[in-house]
Amino acid sequence: MKEKRLFALRGAVQCLNDPEDIQKQVTAMYDELLLKNELGEEDIVSIVFSVTSDLDAKNPASALRQEGRAGEAALFVTQEARTRGGMERVIRVLIHCYLDASRKPVHVYRNGAEALRPDRK
Repeated sequence: MKEKRLFALRGAVQCLNDPEDIQKQVTAMYDELLLKNELGEEDIVSIVFSVTSDLDAKNPASALRQEGRAGEAALFVTQEARTRGGMERVIRVLIHCYLDASRKPVHVYRNGAEALRPDRK
């Protein structure tokens, strides 16, 4: 059995302030994080979301649960700190999980949120 260690995976996605779009975008970001990191849900400890104040149509934790995802993980949502010039309509995620110790974590930025991390292009 490979040795595992605790990692923190990051992601962000830009959404419309629409319940269906939030559901779709959050689920796609989560699924891509799991796929790219070869991560099983049983190795997830907790998931923290932050949401910009202009997104109030749906809670991203509820969106994930409604899709049947992250059933055993602790979920938490907070409002993103408001900063002048900050990107709007963004949901960020921080997933605490166990991965093989030798892995390099892969972070996911989607649907316009790639601009938050120009160093990752």
